[in-house]
Amino acid sequence: MKKILIVKCGNTFDFIKEKYGDFEDFIIRQAAIDKENFVVIDAQKEKYFPKEESISGIILTGSHSMVTDEEDWSLILSKWILDISKKDIPILGICYGHQLLCKAFGGIVGYNPKGIEKGTVSIKLTENGQEDSLLKVLPEEFLGHTTHFQTIIKPPLNSKLLAKNDFEGHHAIVIGNKIWGVQFHPEFDKNIMLEYIKADEKHLIESGYDIQKINESVIEHDYGRMLLKRFTEICNRINF
Repeated sequence: MKKILIVKCGNTFDFIKEKYGDFEDFIIRQAAIDKENFVVIDAQKEKYFPKEESISGIILTGSHSMVTDEEDWSLILSKWILDISKKDIPILGICYGHQLLCKAFGGIVGYNPKGIEKGTVSIKLTENGQEDSLLKVLPEEFLGHTTHFQTIIKPPLNSKLLAKNDFEGHHAIVIGNKIWGVQFHPEFDKNIMLEYIKADEKHLIESGYDIQKINESVIEHDYGRMLLKRFTEICNRINF
């Protein structure tokens, strides 16, 4: 049976891992399907990726690394993504994965000149987003958990903008018709979002951010679950 491949682009903080698991665990819980439907590899450690014949879809996780650092493992992953994108396999990139897809396909990634987006924020679908096979399961305005320093400065030429807000101009894009990137974190729940705020509290305060306001922004919602569930349906060719 074909499985959805989760490519780990990094690991969460140890204190979060002890409570909630790692990035792949967040994704599997939010997708709400059996763990047996997934296979996980660590891109920072693995030298070989599964053959496309065994994969129904690919999810690229977030990372504490920066895409612009162009680490060796990230460049290798980018090349593999470009190769496998020629096959009929849906791909979803989250945060780092979103930015990696952008750069791999010719876009530009860099630090967001507006600073850090942190907490639960409101995001709006574009007209393309409202018609997109993945994002159409979300309302025109929805909530997303966010924690990122870098952003898409210029998207790939063959992409469409699917979602944005006033702070982040590229919260979701699609490249072609089966490769998606989202800057927000559909795999996060309220508890994990709060832990990430706690992890960056000192830096945020030193940078002039209002920690109380950011904490108060955090709201539990089902939009991330809806998105990941829909992606698994697309991987299984359900209503696609």
